[in-house]
Amino acid sequence: MPTGKIIIIAAPSGCGKSTIINALMDGGDLNLGFAVSATTRPPRAGEADGVNYYFMSEEAFRDAIREGEFVEFEEVYPGRFYGTLRSEIDRITGEGHNIILDLDVNGALRVKDMYGARAVSIFIEPPSIDALRQRLENRATETPESIDERVDRATYEISRAGAFDYRVVNDDLGEAIGRTHRIIEAFSTLGADA
Repeated sequence: MPTGKIIIIAAPSGCGKSTIINALMDGGDLNLGFAVSATTRPPRAGEADGVNYYFMSEEAFRDAIREGEFVEFEEVYPGRFYGTLRSEIDRITGEGHNIILDLDVNGALRVKDMYGARAVSIFIEPPSIDALRQRLENRATETPESIDERVDRATYEISRAGAFDYRVVNDDLGEAIGRTHRIIEAFSTLGADA
């Protein structure tokens, strides 16, 4: 059975990354599996271990870091870790499925470096920083200070976009989904272990 490919998608908050990934997964024609991340945060109501996240204690997570079990991880807040287990990538690609990873910019670039030609990296970006700010303000779910932090972070992330294999501007959601689909489809048809 051929080994699946690794699709890495990163984007600033508010750029539609989750919507695009969900549309690609729902399409069903790209043979995609989604990597379940590991975290030290406690489960929320209705969440199940191994479905929403692999829930780990901080001690177990730190042990896994020391053992090299993560392809990428981030300590988002003190003691609050999120990461992608190498075993999760191996399991899904070993079953012959392509795996889609929803990562932050730094994690995305680390994973791309690690897997090289077996992975494709796609950066979803807003048409402009002003458009992103407007989207975040329209959500009406965050304080002006929080929006400023997200816009500052987005500015940094966009500065790293040139390191990705592809950049997709999400000015029109349907077009962004279509372009991302075409990139993944073309990448998936390359040689089995290209």
